[in-house]
Amino acid sequence: MRTTLPKRTLFFTIALLSVSFCFSQPIPSTKEENDLPKDYLPASFHAGRRDALRQIMPANSVMVVFAYPTRTFSNDVEYLYHANPDMYYFSGYKEPHSLLLIFKDQQTDAAGHTFSELLFLQKRNAQQEQWTGKRLGTEGAKNSLGLAMSFNGESFKKFAIDFSRFDKVIFDRFPADIPRTRGRDSSDLVDLIQQFKQKASIPEDYSKEKRFDTRLYRQLTGMLRELKTPEEMTLIRKAVEISCQGQNEVMKSVRPDMSELEIQGLHEYVHKKYGAEEVGYGSIVGSGENGCVLHYMENAKTKIGNSLLLMDVGAEYHGYTADVTRTVPADGKFSSEEKIIYQLVYDAQEAAFKLLREGTRWRDAGDAARNVIADGLFKLGIIKDKTDVGKYYPHGLSHHIGLDVHDRGVSDTLKKDMVITIEPGIYIPEGSDCDKKWWSIAVRIEDDALITKNGYELLSHFAPRKIEEIEKMIAQKSALDDFKLPPLKSAEKKAF
Repeated sequence: MRTTLPKRTLFFTIALLSVSFCFSQPIPSTKEENDLPKDYLPASFHAGRRDALRQIMPANSVMVVFAYPTRTFSNDVEYLYHANPDMYYFSGYKEPHSLLLIFKDQQTDAAGHTFSELLFLQKRNAQQEQWTGKRLGTEGAKNSLGLAMSFNGESFKKFAIDFSRFDKVIFDRFPADIPRTRGRDSSDLVDLIQQFKQKASIPEDYSKEKRFDTRLYRQLTGMLRELKTPEEMTLIRKAVEISCQGQNEVMKSVRPDMSELEIQGLHEYVHKKYGAEEVGYGSIVGSGENGCVLHYMENAKTKIGNSLLLMDVGAEYHGYTADVTRTVPADGKFSSEEKIIYQLVYDAQEAAFKLLREGTRWRDAGDAARNVIADGLFKLGIIKDKTDVGKYYPHGLSHHIGLDVHDRGVSDTLKKDMVITIEPGIYIPEGSDCDKKWWSIAVRIEDDALITKNGYELLSHFAPRKIEEIEKMIAQKSALDDFKLPPLKSAEKKAF
């Protein structure tokens, strides 16, 4: 039950309630509206998340959420900006250089207006928008996001917010390296953080002051984000299905003369064809020995050959990512050794699946998979003692997915509405202390599952997992088979 506490007062000048901006948020034409996706999360979702947060925040507290920094790709070129998932989760705002405050209780300003959240964001700037695209601005935040108390970032400096009134000031750890914006922006992320530190009188070492709580930030956001709402599940399901379709088309297209980079491109082409804006993480496409590198992302091998091909690729759709791995034979058929190792990983995954339901401890599902692999490797003589299983299975079984590929969570047991991966693997690099016939075999099978009251739903069932089903898929014709490009003229040898 939510507790209502006496209202707290924030004092700031009335003039700031009508902060000026260079021009109002443009209203999209009917054509522009029709050209945009129709399944973005609505403002009501983000408002609901703020309300859910308030219900679990401690009495008389405020949470402070900063945007993520921008990052330089090369010289004066930046990486495509990726919003702080928490900022997006609680507000829907996706631009940099912004600050969101969420109050446990209703606040009252000097003019008598009540509110429970404040958003400070990038101001409209016609010159900058010509280069980097339209900004939402304060009016856009009010109209599109439903955040009535939205102000330009430069206003935060003059807001007379008395943080000493709060028993808890909750915020995440500050980034260690925040670049300054080019030009003369006095309200970029560096300024907003510095101004917050000054207003809240945060010392250099704030870890010893219980009022300033970064651990609670992770705890509260983890409690919410580990359980997915129906609106989130719509987007996650789509991200997972798109990822599976990418796996399927690549299976049908794969040939030994392909490069790892080419295969990565096919995956990501399929993702974008279905409307996924990004990948949720760097695509991992490793053939043979490269599959033994858990987070291999160079994808530089020019010919994958007849070895196994490990493909760990996940589409990101409207901010939500899938995480699906399939391991397939590039020449269409598993060798006898490859079959044995693959089936062992498959059996380990099945053992974990049997335990998936609300109330199961994460550790128990992990142990079930690890025990199957340990027993199997021991019987094959690949390890001499079952405790050595970590040599060839060096990672855990599972993690949350959602707005992050390793999404936030806090619970030791599985709960209904969690979405998790199940991803056992075996990796036997060249030079391992076992028979050479096992060298350079790497297998990981990774699927995404929604936890239910009495079991689970396998979201990634669209892509085959069984040996015979994979070989059958590889034998099919792909829509991408006829996609051939002429050779590059610059690749021809020339005499100088």
